[in-house]
Amino acid sequence: MPSKKVEELRGSTDEELIEKLREIEREIFLLEAKRLMGAAEKVHLSKALRREKARILTILRERGIKL
Repeated sequence: MPSKKVEELRGSTDEELIEKLREIEREIFLLEAKRLMGAAEKVHLSKALRREKARILTILRERGIKL
């Protein structure tokens, strides 16, 4: 049974998913930069963001959109 998060993502348009993907990639980059500089506070968010990114990419690929 799909989670509510996946159902919400599937209900989004392609443009919304691509924009959300860009935001997540930006957040992952900033978290990684903070971690490398030794100022990481919320290292657990990295795993959650990577999973969210994977969900979005999966949905886009199912729709036939290649990035």
